[in-house]
Amino acid sequence: MTKVIAFATSAAAPSTYRPAPERILAGDPVQTATLHFTSADGRFSAGTWAAERGTWRVVFTESEFCHLLEGVIVVTDEAGEKTTFRAGDAFVSPAGFTGTWEIVEPARKLFAFYEGPSAPDHP
Repeated sequence: MTKVIAFATSAAAPSTYRPAPERILAGDPVQTATLHFTSADGRFSAGTWAAERGTWRVVFTESEFCHLLEGVIVVTDEAGEKTTFRAGDAFVSPAGFTGTWEIVEPARKLFAFYEGPSAPDHP
């Protein structure tokens, strides 16, 4: 039987990590992610994420929906265009997006991402 997954009562364990050292541009962007759901084929996942202040280079192999619950994030694309997101904002980073993420104020978000069939495994 397939059941609905409630994040509030999920027994999923958080995982703490940092971006690869060569991607970090400023600060110490420690991140914590909790995957509350992953599909059987491993291509779709959803959960919660938090990060401390810092800036790092990103390369998205997945398409990710984000709903920012707390904090301020500045996303800069490879052309230098900056977009600031604050608590309550929602956005999508499509597969193929490259640029930087800067956590201006400690942030927390809900996310869902999808890896296409030719993309490598999500870290």
